[in-house]
Amino acid sequence: MRGAPKFSLLVLLLAMSFDRSLPTCAQAETALMASMRKAGEAKAALNSLAPLALVSPNGEPKGYLVEVTNLALEGMGAPKLSAVLTSWDSMIPGLQARHFDFVPAGLLITEARCKVVAFSAPITAQQDAMFVLPGNPKHVIGYAQVAQSPDLKLAVTTGSAQEAYAVKQGIKSDQLVRVPDIQAGIATVLGGRANAFAVGQFSVPKPREKGIEVVVDTQTPVRSVGIAFRKEDADFRDAFNNQLQLLRSNGAMKELYVVKYGFPNWDVLAKVTRTKDVEPACD
Repeated sequence: MRGAPKFSLLVLLLAMSFDRSLPTCAQAETALMASMRKAGEAKAALNSLAPLALVSPNGEPKGYLVEVTNLALEGMGAPKLSAVLTSWDSMIPGLQARHFDFVPAGLLITEARCKVVAFSAPITAQQDAMFVLPGNPKHVIGYAQVAQSPDLKLAVTTGSAQEAYAVKQGIKSDQLVRVPDIQAGIATVLGGRANAFAVGQFSVPKPREKGIEVVVDTQTPVRSVGIAFRKEDADFRDAFNNQLQLLRSNGAMKELYVVKYGFPNWDVLAKVTRTKDVEPACD
């Protein structure tokens, strides 16, 4: 009987060891994990979307999405991500063409995208906003108003969810000023070629310092960003989601979201834990 406590302790230690190694071992069998380990890096498509994701002048990937992704990859035993600068409209085609391993750049989870990629669980929560000149001289408050005012011009990023939503809301093509990235969208408003730039409410950090103001379109649905994987890498995505859940439960995601990056709506993100919560057609 004196050996029983030692035996129980040994069983407990073995169980803990097995549980910790299971995700990594399971992922070692996937094609994506094997490819990334062989390359010694996880190639990730990025553009400039501070503070979510961006590439510093020395080529270092940075931002909230990058940090969350690297924590999840570390938990899986996968290499850290390296940046592949990619235009927004080339991200999903490039992913499918295997130019990179996944997309943590800030793609919103939408029904259309869910048909062609496998998204992770949501990592952000936001509504769309109109970025306008100080004082909002044209009194732009949202998509519906732009649709009813043919004289208004709305800048949107090419291939973005905002572009698709604007068209769905009845905004005419000749009212849309399509731009390649966030900086170009801001410049379009400052230069008078558009009356507003539609993008996620947190996509432009410190807007007043850039000479613009933000007006949240409260009629838009809550949207979320997820990490996009190829459909055939859904098993890797599932293991990635397990790590995201750990980051939620241990407080690491909240620490990054609220404390380091200053997003104010953790209460909303806390309720959005599956792609189904933001887009019912997504699995």
